[in-house]
Amino acid sequence: MIGFKRAQRSLFGEILDWMLTPLLLVWPVSLVLTWLVAQTIADKPFDRALGYNVQALAQLVTLMPDNKVQFNLPRQARELLRADDADQIYYQVLGLKGELISGDKDLAAPPLSSHTYFGEITLRDEEVRGVRVRVASTWVNLGPAGTPQVAVQVAETRDKRSVLAAEIIKGVMLPQFVILPLAVLLVWLALARGLKPLNQLESRIRARKPDDLSALDDSTVPQEVVPLVMAVNDLLERLKDSMATQKRFLADAAHQLKTPLAGLRMQADLALRDSSDTELLKHSLVQIGRASMRATHTVNQLLALARADAGGTVLAKTQCDLAALVLEVVQDLVPKALDKKIDLGYEGVESGDPAGYVEGNATLLKELVRNLVDNAVHYTPSTPQRPGVVTIRLLPDTLGKTLMLEVEDNGPGIALAERDLVFQPFYRALGSNADGSGLGLAIVQEIAHKHDSELSVNAASSDASMPGVLFGVRFQALAMPKGIAA
Repeated sequence: MIGFKRAQRSLFGEILDWMLTPLLLVWPVSLVLTWLVAQTIADKPFDRALGYNVQALAQLVTLMPDNKVQFNLPRQARELLRADDADQIYYQVLGLKGELISGDKDLAAPPLSSHTYFGEITLRDEEVRGVRVRVASTWVNLGPAGTPQVAVQVAETRDKRSVLAAEIIKGVMLPQFVILPLAVLLVWLALARGLKPLNQLESRIRARKPDDLSALDDSTVPQEVVPLVMAVNDLLERLKDSMATQKRFLADAAHQLKTPLAGLRMQADLALRDSSDTELLKHSLVQIGRASMRATHTVNQLLALARADAGGTVLAKTQCDLAALVLEVVQDLVPKALDKKIDLGYEGVESGDPAGYVEGNATLLKELVRNLVDNAVHYTPSTPQRPGVVTIRLLPDTLGKTLMLEVEDNGPGIALAERDLVFQPFYRALGSNADGSGLGLAIVQEIAHKHDSELSVNAASSDASMPGVLFGVRFQALAMPKGIAA
């Protein structure tokens, strides 16, 4: 099944959408609100006119001596009520008992409540013969307090109101049809102008040469883009350091591999030249074997350093029995120690003890221990007068919750001025006659750094002639490893 690739989003289009979408959504809401406001504005003058008409009709209502309501509407007033060309006018006068005195019977009687006062004009919306009308009504008190009241009301259709409201809407909305496209155009231009520094930054980056890793100038970019430029500059700085390290590493590696490869070629040439002499041929083959072993060791160390220095990958860590790893390395190096007549020993935590567990990568931790121990065995001389001794210790510190790995020898030691230099790749201490790649301690330092451990190097004794070396790696111990009984 082929998945659909998500389209890449445009920053310009997304900002434009977020700016124009609310504008386009608010515009219909503005139309509705304008219509409602226009209706209210249009109602006010016509409601006032209706109120005047009701008050004028109320003055024509009188109470006769026999308690009969009389309503005298002059002909001129009647014609005035009917003279409106746009709207239909209705009026109604109801007697003391709600009977129709004069006017249109289709008008509903006005509501009467305890909160209604005589002479008060109330407005409401009704329907007369299926047509919506606006009604103004009042109650007229013709006698003493508490006597029945006479209702007078005037109704008017809403044609003039609708026309006035439509005119108000046109006056407000028509300019918006011009303003809205103009606003969209201005937003477009402003957004294009605002994103122009990004385009300029892109052009500056594209114009750079492949080997130009200098920092970008953040003084000409907007303030919001400065963090991005700073992040890019930080990446360029790290990339520059990484490339410099790689170039230096490749140059040193090529230099280190030249010697064994040159030796291989020379011995092969000697073997071909002196093929008739069996002893010389054997000697050449032995030298070829040694040179190949040295080249293999150098390559293996280079691979180990590259694996330890894989900064872009996430280190997979598990619970590791460091004591078991140390004992395994010691057993592997016992034959080499016996060949050099070196006393190789181990002290401290036993395998399986909960105090000897750390969190880390078992492969890299074993490589760290192997390089420290192999380095100590390799550089420690052993004579009958002064036998070589290499001691590995794994000591827990319950108070500090740490686990200390120590590798101690009684060899010539490392001068104080060189103790920081020996951790650099391909560096070998002065005065050492033993062969080596100069990568072992660099690998140890990188692995210790990956495990957030402290690496130290000190003299093992106060003997000035043979002070020895004491390497220490302090790990963070696990409080209680899972699945291990205390």
